[in-house]
Amino acid sequence: MKAAVCRTYGPPDVVKIENVDKPKPNKNEVLIKIHATAVSSGDWRVRSLVMPKGFGPMARPVFGLFGPRQPILGSELAGGIEAVGEGVTRFKTGDHVVAYPGIGMGCHAEYRTMPEDGRIVLKPGTLNFEEAAAMCFGGATALHFLRDVAGIQHGDKILVIGASGAVGSAAVQLAKSFGADVTGVCSTANLDLVRSIGADGVVDYTQEDFTGSGETYDIILDTVGHASFAACQHSLRDKGRLLLLVASLPQLLAAFGPKPGNKKVYAGPAKETVEHLLFLKQLAEAGQFRPVIDQVFSLERIAEAHARVDSGRKKGSVVITVSHDDRA
Repeated sequence: MKAAVCRTYGPPDVVKIENVDKPKPNKNEVLIKIHATAVSSGDWRVRSLVMPKGFGPMARPVFGLFGPRQPILGSELAGGIEAVGEGVTRFKTGDHVVAYPGIGMGCHAEYRTMPEDGRIVLKPGTLNFEEAAAMCFGGATALHFLRDVAGIQHGDKILVIGASGAVGSAAVQLAKSFGADVTGVCSTANLDLVRSIGADGVVDYTQEDFTGSGETYDIILDTVGHASFAACQHSLRDKGRLLLLVASLPQLLAAFGPKPGNKKVYAGPAKETVEHLLFLKQLAEAGQFRPVIDQVFSLERIAEAHARVDSGRKKGSVVITVSHDDRA
């Protein structure tokens, strides 16, 4: 099968198309023919080895000394089940599914196996394969921080920094589904997009600093790594929560300890489960969540897709089409 393979760290052109062995499903596994996948900021970090401040020395021992230990990147996919292993009962051949191996990666290829009890769900009928392939990384991350960590409630006032990105655009939609009042921070070019996905208000960071507006929030979610408690503390209400999704090591360490007004800072990796995917599927089917797509590339043009992510100017997710067979 064809796969996009990254055998060394570096710029986008280190990713090459190669022929590799097609996987076979073991007992209790399914074989998925991948119709679409995405190039996320996670793929960018693993490929480039650019890490938040303080985490650089830990990167190679975790991901691989000289190149990614898993050379086929890609943490999410949408496709159709081509075969099932012995004992599989939850899925059958022909099912259209969404899967999220996460750090296990392996989705930038024509096929991938997944355990039937892993992070895999039936594809929402309201999303096409390209949209479904972009459902997990942004959606599950936003859901973990907003619901599981911050305990978002109806009527909460939320600020999303980086509201036009994959996680940010998901966070805006999820926060609205919980009944929150949402303000999105983004550039001038993305104001209309952020309004269109449900934001009640927008802040153009090129023209205005939200910390000087006098507005206060129950939750501030920073998806881009630009916020700190020192800068945001006066924009947080009593018992307000600052969520740092791209925290440096100093920010992570500073999150511990008491804060004035019983305010909290949360940082660290998201913990995604199959329940997160089921929740996102239900939201999508209810018309409350639709991933934002920036551009779509073919698998053969995946280096261009990586370059688009590297630019820092994408809106939502950069998607890769892999196969057009058996689509719906």
